[in-house]
Amino acid sequence: MRKSSEFTCRAVPSAGSGISSLHSHCFSYQKEDNRTYNCENLGLREIPDTLPNTTEVLEFSFNFLPTIQNTTFSRLINLVFLDLTRCQINWVHEDTFQSHHQLNTIVLTGNPLIFMAETSLSGPKLLKHLFLTQTGISNLEFIPVHNLENLESLHLGSNHISSINLPENFPTQNLKVLDFQNNAIHYISRKDTHALGQAIKLSLNFNGNDIKGIEPGAFNSKIFQSLKFGGSLNLSIILKGLQNSTIQSLWLGTFEDTDDQDLTSDTFEGLCDMSVESINLQKHRFYDLSSSTFRCFTQLQELDLTAAHLNELPSGIEGMNSLKKLVLNANSFDQLCQISAASFPSLRDLYIKGNMRKLDLGTQCLEKLENLQKLDLSHSDIEASDCCNLQLKNLYHLQYLNLSYNDPLGLEDQAFKECPQLELLDLAFTHLHVKAPHSPFQNLHLLRVLNLSHCLLDTSNQHLLAGLRDLRHLNLQGNSFQGGSISKTNLLQTVGSLEILILSSCNLLSIDQQAFHGLGNVNHLDLSHNSLTGDSIDALNHLKGIYLNLASNNIRIIPPHLLPALSQQSTINLSHNPLDCTCSNIHFITWYKENLHKLEDLEETMCANPPPLRGVKLSEVKLYCGITGVGIFFLVVFVFLLILLLIFSVKFILRWKYQHI
Repeated sequence: MRKSSEFTCRAVPSAGSGISSLHSHCFSYQKEDNRTYNCENLGLREIPDTLPNTTEVLEFSFNFLPTIQNTTFSRLINLVFLDLTRCQINWVHEDTFQSHHQLNTIVLTGNPLIFMAETSLSGPKLLKHLFLTQTGISNLEFIPVHNLENLESLHLGSNHISSINLPENFPTQNLKVLDFQNNAIHYISRKDTHALGQAIKLSLNFNGNDIKGIEPGAFNSKIFQSLKFGGSLNLSIILKGLQNSTIQSLWLGTFEDTDDQDLTSDTFEGLCDMSVESINLQKHRFYDLSSSTFRCFTQLQELDLTAAHLNELPSGIEGMNSLKKLVLNANSFDQLCQISAASFPSLRDLYIKGNMRKLDLGTQCLEKLENLQKLDLSHSDIEASDCCNLQLKNLYHLQYLNLSYNDPLGLEDQAFKECPQLELLDLAFTHLHVKAPHSPFQNLHLLRVLNLSHCLLDTSNQHLLAGLRDLRHLNLQGNSFQGGSISKTNLLQTVGSLEILILSSCNLLSIDQQAFHGLGNVNHLDLSHNSLTGDSIDALNHLKGIYLNLASNNIRIIPPHLLPALSQQSTINLSHNPLDCTCSNIHFITWYKENLHKLEDLEETMCANPPPLRGVKLSEVKLYCGITGVGIFFLVVFVFLLILLLIFSVKFILRWKYQHI
């Protein structure tokens, strides 16, 4: 649908960058099969003649095309995606796209449209996505109906629309997304929604519209994938108006600048007469919160109360046995027990991220959540001297645990004994005190991902990772090793199943030749942002076909005997190293130029020495290291003088011996 980042960038073409100049200003972003072009913000008044007929994706935003007609793009018959954002378009004439049978996305966002001909969108056989955001539309009759049978998404946000009553015969049978956010819609009638009857599982967006009334029955028997009423001042009106509807996701959150009413138990009465799987109530405030507030929440499977100014959830909430996901991010709980976890016995996912106060884990606060699989407690200033068995009591089925960005945690022996099914454990930026001489992770036989970055670990403890026999991804970024070196015997010897190992920013100076010998399955090794020299490459001799990141180290010269260790890798990053571009490093430079297909970040792989070549890309360096004519002359003279010296020496010795007979 909306353009991806690949299509929005612009850059000046340079050697090896894969971006070729098309026109004096338009660029292609494909190394092969040039079909994607960017002509954004160039002040163009027409399509460049040199734009190839094979163009499929065209970014033409922020140019000047006040009128578009059937000759404007007639040559580009292969267009699939066309972005004309803010091109000051006023008129779209008849049959503008008549030759563009493959076109499926047209973006007209930000154009002050005055006229669109009835047949202006004729031609494309599979037009699926139409963006008319910020085009000044006040009446939906303005939209040409012809040839919209296959339309899947229609974006009409930030206009002046006051009624969602679609034109007669507007095709909605394939419509999946209808976006009316930030318009002037205050009332929704039964007639308005009747035209949407053919749409199945529609996603309808009314965010930013202050809905003040919904005619009873307007949404009767309607089925929606999602409905968004964010920013509405009176939620009780919304919920009563949605009676007898079926909605998978209902977004009722508010925004910082919205002065809406506090939510009470009466607000949610309408929820009892509809079927909803997921509700988002972020940033709202609750008045007199009690167990009765949740009386109509019994069918919910997901509930998002992010930033809802909560310091506790009431005890005694009944009937919420269907709830599978609960989001309580950015609230103000003092203790984990204040979320009344026992009220949600079927919970699988629990998020309490970014708590506004220091969160005490308490004891056995979550023991009733026997089915919990995912728990995120990151960024909550959690501190515990003995973690984590009492705090995570009875969470036998937990698979994902995030305790990153918290205060110091003391890990006891088998600290996660209560969670033997863990597959991912994130402790990044949490200072860990490992109290036992053995591994706190030794019972986590199913753990596949472990993030210990910036944990101030004692890496000299060779048993720290013992028991992690199925670990595939290990992040040790930001932890220091004793003496700045990884020795032959180290903590990595117990995790032979590793495939991804991150050791960036570990203040490494050297690596023993045998340090990685137990890691035969590694395919990704990140050693960037250390102080390693070229000699450390010797530790990689037994590794083959891996992604190797050696960026931002202290590599100056790579000896010839270490080049085979690099040749057997799939991808290598040597950028931001102080590389020597003299004849003493000629073997490496020659190898580098012959293996550019294996190297990444070529633009930032530059010479640091000698000074005249500083900042020159290594791929562009030319060295002449053979003996010159002058050098040969002096060499011959030197050899001649050496021979003369030898002859005179022999004569002198023979004469001396003759005189002393």
